[in-house]
Amino acid sequence: MAGGTFTTQNKVRPGVYINLAGEKQSVGSMGERGTVAAALALNWGKSRSVLTIHAGEDVRSLLGYDLSAPELLLVREALKKAKTLLLYRLNEGTKATAAIGSLTLTAKFGGVRGNDITVAVKQNVDDEELFDVITYVAEAAVDSQTVAAIAALKGNAFVDFSGTGTLTLSAGAPLVGGANGTVTNQEHTDYLTQIELQDFNTIALVSADVALKSVYTAFARRLREEEGRKIQVVLANYPSADHEGVISVKNGVKLLDGTVIDAQKATVWVAAATAGASINQSLTYEAYEDAVDADIRYTNSQTVAALQAGELLFTASGGKVIVEQDINTFTGYTPEKGKAFSKNRVIRVLDGIANDFKHIFESFYIGKVDNNADGRSLFRNECTKYLNNLQSLNAIQNFNSQTDLSVVAGTDTDSIVINVHIQPVDSVEKVYMKVTVK
Repeated sequence: MAGGTFTTQNKVRPGVYINLAGEKQSVGSMGERGTVAAALALNWGKSRSVLTIHAGEDVRSLLGYDLSAPELLLVREALKKAKTLLLYRLNEGTKATAAIGSLTLTAKFGGVRGNDITVAVKQNVDDEELFDVITYVAEAAVDSQTVAAIAALKGNAFVDFSGTGTLTLSAGAPLVGGANGTVTNQEHTDYLTQIELQDFNTIALVSADVALKSVYTAFARRLREEEGRKIQVVLANYPSADHEGVISVKNGVKLLDGTVIDAQKATVWVAAATAGASINQSLTYEAYEDAVDADIRYTNSQTVAALQAGELLFTASGGKVIVEQDINTFTGYTPEKGKAFSKNRVIRVLDGIANDFKHIFESFYIGKVDNNADGRSLFRNECTKYLNNLQSLNAIQNFNSQTDLSVVAGTDTDSIVINVHIQPVDSVEKVYMKVTVK
């Protein structure tokens, strides 16, 4: 379904075209948040395809390790905050292999994790004509099959079997030659093509490559402004994006176990936290779980300068590490688009309204309801219910359905125009107190 912004009422494709602007100084339910997307170089897993991982899910067969393993650090950090991770493995790598007589063993996926696989062939204790073929990953048995010949073996989550004839006994044949391979910018381009087809709230880029940051920024702009999909991209040290759809992370954190997560890696947690935040929630002063310090500390003046530049940063405070302020890179304020657009809580409200109005119209009205006074009144009622719900959640305030919302006929006979005035609620972030001593 088409979407995006409009200057004049000249669109060709059926769809919903929404402009977001600030004032100069039931069916209408809110969509679910909590989905983050990330492309990573990994030691194991299906390459160049999107894997859907839910919080609490066992990922060992998918990614080759338990979630607690250091090799899955960024996956773990993402799932601290996100309900769902859309994970894309950038690298394909080389598959580890081995042979036991006529039996050929090939790792399911490329990557160094394949070098931790061992396959043993043992005589079955109950039947001399049968063999137990056991697959181990880092000495833990993950699969066992009892067969009479090679042809009866079936591939498992870690190894594919091939060959013909009888099995040869082996105490354990380690697979070797597995390698991770390299990642080029083309892999990121291919990834963006695939992830565009998925539904998500935020996307993280773990890279210092300025060219890639530019590509991801352009991706966010296009989806928001041309496709009508209000997503945000999280990058490291890229405040020059100057856009509400781009969050720039300035520093990282140190975890309790000594692990250092620099700004590039911290983009995953920030993207996950942003995706997981509700429409009426700010991440200002949100604590980073298990963090004990910022990886780089900044002075007061440096912190102020970073915030003014549109950079999100972490600050050590009271034994915790917190998000200093939940902001994006937008700093080019105008009379129609003021400072409020730099606040991610405000953007979540605006984006939620845009996404949800689009969903309501596409799912229940487009092509189904007459474009007359009665049809427009039905849609207006849905919008009113939705906005009143937002107001009850303190996401917006001072909304008056009689004066702040109108649904009228557009220029073409098949179009409508919605005008809505809203005031998003921000969080209290500054307290100015005057104490008078008598």
